[in-house]
Amino acid sequence: MRYIFENGNSNKDLQKRTNYTLWMNSILRRSKEIGKVELPICSMILDERGRCIGRGVNKRNINKDPLGHAEIMALRQASLIKNDWRFNECTIITNLEPCTMCSSALIQARMGKVIFGAYDKKRGGLGGSIDLSKHESAHHRMEIIGGILEDECSQILKIWFKKMRTRK
Repeated sequence: MRYIFENGNSNKDLQKRTNYTLWMNSILRRSKEIGKVELPICSMILDERGRCIGRGVNKRNINKDPLGHAEIMALRQASLIKNDWRFNECTIITNLEPCTMCSSALIQARMGKVIFGAYDKKRGGLGGSIDLSKHESAHHRMEIIGGILEDECSQILKIWFKKMRTRK
C-alpha cells in the first residue's frame, strides 16, 4: 500500500530522502577529513542500484589544478568504472551546490539526479546563483534536490573559511 503524506510525498519518497541523508552524512564525515588540507567539499556518484561508483574531494590546492573540484573527480572515477560518459540513471550527491563549471559538466555527462546540501549563493550553478539546468541551451534535463542536511553542510564550510581567515 502506498501512503501519501501532507506534502504529497509517498512513503517511497520519504525512504529515498532518508537514504540521501545517510549518504550525505558519509560525505560530511569525509569532508571534515579533507578540510584539514583542502576546501571541505566531497561528492559521490551512485549507480541505478544505489552503489557508489565514484568519489571525489576537492584537490585544487593539493594538485594545483583549477579543475580539481570534487564533482569532476567523482565523474572521472565513475566514468572509468562505468566505461561510459553517460550518467542518465545515476545520482551525484555533494555537500555544496555545484559551481557553474561542475553544473555544466553534469549536464554534459547527462547526470540523472543531483542531490546537494548547502546552496551556494555566489557561485552555485543549479539555483543558488544561476540555474544552468533550466537554461534553453541545456540539452539534458535532470532532477535536482537541494538542502539535504543544509545546516550541517553550511556549518562545515563556515568553520573552514573562518579558520582560513584567522591563519592569515
